[in-house]
Amino acid sequence: MNKTRNARHKRVRRTREHIKRLGHEKGTVRLCVNRSARNIYAQIIAPTGGKILASASSLEKAIKDAANAEETKTDMAKLVGKFIAQRAKEAGVEAVASDRSGYKYHGRVAALIESAREHGLTV
Repeated sequence: MNKTRNARHKRVRRTREHIKRLGHEKGTVRLCVNRSARNIYAQIIAPTGGKILASASSLEKAIKDAANAEETKTDMAKLVGKFIAQRAKEAGVEAVASDRSGYKYHGRVAALIESAREHGLTV
């Protein structure tokens, strides 16, 4: 098995276990971030894990319209962070726990989470 993939899966398990412990006590909502080579996706997931309260993606027409054609992937991630924060507020969510899906807090993932913080979401 690929060493990088194995390390990422270890981080996934460790992070989700930590969030579960937090959620058991307080009912913590997760901000789940996933990325591909071109796009980035974010979901606000209920503490039980059975319901998605809000979502945003760089594939959405509203986000593509807000971005210029020459925007970088990091700029798109910032826009996704802005939209996910707005939609979380509409759903009544103020604070979330960051679930990076095993990705390091770097680059596009960090840009998305920082943008969500700047637009009023407590991460």
